[in-house]
Amino acid sequence: MSEQRNEPVVGSKSFTAVAINCAAKAGQWINTKLGAYSSLNLKYSSHDLVTEVDKGSEKMIRSLILTHFPTHSFLGEEGVEAGPEASTKALESLRDEEYLWIVDPIDGTTNFVHEFPYYAVSIALAHKGEVIVGVIYDPTRDELFVAEKGKGAYVHGKRMLVSKEQTLRDSLVATGFPADHQYALPVNLKGVQAVAPQVRNLRVAGSAALHMAYVAAGRLSGFWEIGLNSWDLAAGALLVQESGGKVTDTSGQPYHLGVRNVVASNGHMHDELTAALGKAGAAG
Repeated sequence: MSEQRNEPVVGSKSFTAVAINCAAKAGQWINTKLGAYSSLNLKYSSHDLVTEVDKGSEKMIRSLILTHFPTHSFLGEEGVEAGPEASTKALESLRDEEYLWIVDPIDGTTNFVHEFPYYAVSIALAHKGEVIVGVIYDPTRDELFVAEKGKGAYVHGKRMLVSKEQTLRDSLVATGFPADHQYALPVNLKGVQAVAPQVRNLRVAGSAALHMAYVAAGRLSGFWEIGLNSWDLAAGALLVQESGGKVTDTSGQPYHLGVRNVVASNGHMHDELTAALGKAGAAG
């Protein structure tokens, strides 16, 4: 790491090294706080929790990144007011920056609060609006998912490839229960009702970032959810794409940082999944 600090021009490998270092340090610290957080507050709804551990993790990551790259911009979940309008506004104000770090300090805070071992640190770096580095770290399993644009995606140092299921009926698919109870949750529940009978089975584990990482690793055939934010999706989207999968919005249009209603899959059953959501009025 000391050599990277001395480089006058820092290349993509150094970007990735810093992202990995930040995710690992934050994740290890988060695990020391498991069952020991001191404050719990509601943000947008009863499904949208925040603790001082979320805020501490984001502060740590931000400090480490800006130590290496002081001119870069930073977008973290805990630095944005709750709710979809505030999230959209925050992204719009930064998305055209040359380098933008997009961070979810704990994706799956509800799981963390209940000591349910399915949460992660998600860090992405976008260059002029295009994600070029994605890192998701699961501290419970010590699993590090890493992708660089055009260079593949890896877990445990091994190249990841998406699964081979060709149809929905053979697929294991995941979704989530959105924090927005007024709009996103009812729409997503329509999708659950429509998709569940058509797939091998459905999973709702509570971390969009890890669901995306699992699609990339071939553990899930696909994932969809309504009403997500850039920090939920940016790192995972690159992981899926670099593993040979497909990421779009729920109408089938290509992924970009502003996408809130997402479908990620192995690519083979992607159109069938988006069609099922559209037919059910569950595309948002």
